[in-house]
Amino acid sequence: MTIIQQILKNKKREVISVRPDETVLEAIQVMADNDIGSVVVVDGGKVVGMFTERHYARKVILKGRSSPKTKVGTIMTTKVVYVGPERTVEECMAIMTENAIRHLPVLSEGRLVGIVSIGDLVKNTISHQKFLIDQLQNYITS
Repeated sequence: MTIIQQILKNKKREVISVRPDETVLEAIQVMADNDIGSVVVVDGGKVVGMFTERHYARKVILKGRSSPKTKVGTIMTTKVVYVGPERTVEECMAIMTENAIRHLPVLSEGRLVGIVSIGDLVKNTISHQKFLIDQLQNYITS
């Protein structure tokens, strides 16, 4: 079983975050610059929320709010579901499915060390399945 720490090592990417006092426009620009669909909201080194493209669409655009005036802290999700680096891919997939989320921050000893997406987990699962199939084919033909 693959643990999340292994996936984070392969990602080799710093965690992109914003502060709750930044504007939605600033957060969207950070997401666009980094080609990502969500950011962790951090205040004083502590994870306090998540902000995603869905928040922008549903809580800014559809509500007629102004991106340059609305603060991330007013529309972010404050109930942050997170995991530790020792959790397995399977556990994380179950957590994401149960909570209907696509991104999971990874915390170690209260410190943000990474983030995994459902895409990261699916990619890992497919890779693992391909490895198993190759092994079985080699066993059968040997």
